[in-house]
Amino acid sequence: MSAAVSRMSLVRLVALGLIWGSVFLFIKIAGFAFSPVQMVFARLVLGAVVLLPFVYSRGGKLPAFGSIWGHLAIAALLGNAIPWVLFAWGEQHGSSSVAGVVNSTTPLWTIVGAYVLGQDRKLTATKIGGVLLGMVGTIIIAAPWNAASTGSTSSIVAFVVGTVSLGASFAYMGKFLAGRGIPPLTLAAAQLTAASALLLLAMPFAGLQPVHLRTDALVALAVLGPICTGLAYVLNFQLITKDGPTVASTVTYLFPIVSVALGALVLGEPAGWPLYVGAIASVAGVMLVRRKPKAAQAPSPSSPAPAAAKA
Repeated sequence: MSAAVSRMSLVRLVALGLIWGSVFLFIKIAGFAFSPVQMVFARLVLGAVVLLPFVYSRGGKLPAFGSIWGHLAIAALLGNAIPWVLFAWGEQHGSSSVAGVVNSTTPLWTIVGAYVLGQDRKLTATKIGGVLLGMVGTIIIAAPWNAASTGSTSSIVAFVVGTVSLGASFAYMGKFLAGRGIPPLTLAAAQLTAASALLLLAMPFAGLQPVHLRTDALVALAVLGPICTGLAYVLNFQLITKDGPTVASTVTYLFPIVSVALGALVLGEPAGWPLYVGAIASVAGVMLVRRKPKAAQAPSPSSPAPAAAKA
């Protein structure tokens, strides 16, 4: 790899890490004006509006109507509708910093989901150790003695359930959507489209609350949709195709650093030692889970996109 390519790889990696790491800050701010369902619906639509033209400009198109859209709907439910609404709801009562750290453990739950679905029954001692270490990190963050800095117990439960749902979605996509010859970016655009439809169905039941317009919330929503969702998927796609999945997967390690820093600097959120220790344990667990034997460095064609583990 040339020095120029290395610099561009680093630029893309840092840019994506900053964008996805800041998601939790903008979710918190957008929540000052919008309900969770309203926020997520707008974010999905704005993200799809960015992605769809990009897909078609590259000669692609959405999959034809058929059974694949059933799988896309389930992936959208597990990977967008449920976790994004839960994170938005949880941040109404809890810390954006904690949300970012808990979200960074998504790869751990992807491994568990892949095992349950029979996609990966070869759990090595390293992977098992990584999952356990990540769980310990989450427990440290959620411990009762840390309640003052993490927020309500219900918010942490929402973050954990949302993260488990995200992990399950990647395992599901790896089993039922990967390996069909559909480019990852096209799958992402189709999934955002399906998720938009799901949230539209939920709007009459959970999205009709009055909106208290605020400039900061509108700006946050404008960043969440086009940038943190649409542009981020494009950057992720470029990382995977130009720099490889191994480089792309390292973006996960930047999430907790960015989310904790922004939560403290912008929102003044407290960050005690349990959050730092839990974050270190969680990131270490993810590193163990992602580490592959030397003989198995090549990514499996059925593996889900590695760098999409974000709320």
